[in-house]
Amino acid sequence: MDSSLEFSSSLGSVSSLLTRCRTFKVLVIGDSGVGKTCLTHRLSAGEFPCRAEATIGVDFRERVLEIDGEKIKLQLWDTAGQERFRKSMVQHYYRNVHAVLFIYDVTCPASFIGLTSWIEECRQHCLGQDIPRFLVGNKSDLRDTSRTNSQVTQERATGFAKAHGMMFFETSAKDPPKKCTSGRRGEGQVLYQQDNVEDIVTAVAFSFQAPLLWNQLPAWIRETDTLSVFKIRLKTFLYDKAHSQGWIR
Repeated sequence: MDSSLEFSSSLGSVSSLLTRCRTFKVLVIGDSGVGKTCLTHRLSAGEFPCRAEATIGVDFRERVLEIDGEKIKLQLWDTAGQERFRKSMVQHYYRNVHAVLFIYDVTCPASFIGLTSWIEECRQHCLGQDIPRFLVGNKSDLRDTSRTNSQVTQERATGFAKAHGMMFFETSAKDPPKKCTSGRRGEGQVLYQQDNVEDIVTAVAFSFQAPLLWNQLPAWIRETDTLSVFKIRLKTFLYDKAHSQGWIR
């Protein structure tokens, strides 16, 4: 096939993908009481619920946003943290999952320790490391930087996130900051990071963009053994296609 026709076909394929809304299943897990329901309310509707009760089974909430001209729908699965509410449905939770949010309460170290069991549950249900994972510390509005021994420090959380290949956020479903802030506070100059809820939503949505763009590249570019060869082939491909379209002379 002529290169210009091939590129036009690729553009048409990309265009059709960008005009439709893709749906992604995002699993929200963590111990009971960490604020999963309140956080998913904030992520989807931008508000804190007046009243939240223990989730029985699973609740669904959705958020549609546009990333680089493409509409993306995040289907948030707010799961029960109590085992007695999970037994009959746990297999259904993990079916066709695209991303996972691991939630803990920054004022409750036990909920942070419990994350290992949630990671193990993911492993048992065949969720590989290729599934985007995010670690979210909730209830940061209740954090007391002078009581580091009874709370989950951000140094500890960032270390955990790095060890498990997760992106780390800390926020408050009840009173999130208007923008991301970071620094050190308190007598011991404790690391203090506050993330806007929209930063979390955007990060999750962007994690789905890379596969789309990658799959539009020809196999002869994707199937390379070294980064240097990949860069050369990609540069050649982009130059040739831009030239064939008349964008450069």
